[in-house]
Amino acid sequence: MLKESALEGEVIMVDDGSTDSSWEVIQSLSAKYGYLKAIRFSRNYGKAAGLQSAFEAASGDVLITMDADLQDSPDEIPDLVRMIREEGYDLVSGWKKKRYDPISKTIPTKLYNWATRQMSGIHLHDFNCGLKAYKTKVVKEVELYGDMHRYIPVLAKRLGYSKIGEKVVQHRPRKYGETKYGLSRFIKGPLDLLTLSFVSTYGKRPMHLFGTLGVISFLVGAVMFGYLAASKLFAMYHHIPAKNIATVSAFYVALTAMIIGSQLFIGGFIAELVRGTNPDRNRYVIEERTGFAPQMSKVSNE
Repeated sequence: MLKESALEGEVIMVDDGSTDSSWEVIQSLSAKYGYLKAIRFSRNYGKAAGLQSAFEAASGDVLITMDADLQDSPDEIPDLVRMIREEGYDLVSGWKKKRYDPISKTIPTKLYNWATRQMSGIHLHDFNCGLKAYKTKVVKEVELYGDMHRYIPVLAKRLGYSKIGEKVVQHRPRKYGETKYGLSRFIKGPLDLLTLSFVSTYGKRPMHLFGTLGVISFLVGAVMFGYLAASKLFAMYHHIPAKNIATVSAFYVALTAMIIGSQLFIGGFIAELVRGTNPDRNRYVIEERTGFAPQMSKVSNE
């Protein structure tokens, strides 16, 4: 494929703890083709870990990711490379417009993609397509963990790589292997999306969320408590029969609101202290420099 397209490159395969003869096959292919490299995990760590290890090992200016189930066509590679090199995209995501998957997978996928578009503002039809092209500098900055491989475009946008494109790609029926994704992905996906949304918005300023909610909750409780206390004092001053405040349900609502508000504020304060110890707290990506020595790093932790 590389020779036919007049492209130079390398192929990095990741064996995610396979228990069959996959590694032996990969070794034989690597011995035959000098451009093929491989990484083998001691056990199954998941797709995010596999991609992260490949990203760290990759070189060159453009990186293409493909799943090993052969549902993605290598014929798409030249156009993906062209879109990165000539059209200047930071990331190009494949769109499996015509899918060969059961309806039990396609309908939840459509809902997931819709929710991700609304949250991220990135207008892609298929966030989780395994066939993607990147500028290598993008994947060198992105850090994957858990199941965050689904949200690489969102992570890239957070770092300032906002020129994200899409290409309709061929999707083939699955011939080999079985999918490892079960019903749990329908739970993990939305939870990861909520986590990413929260971290993207408040990761560097948690007090803005917890402190605001805490102050609002405390003030609501304080106003309620003040009203009850004023009503009691007014009744006592004018010798009007009144219930004991402790027997009024609103008193406990006010007390609970004040306690929750205090806890939220303290939680935000602790989160700020934890964030202050994070070595990446001031991490940002520098696209270019002018007038500095060439050895200056593109990522600063100043």
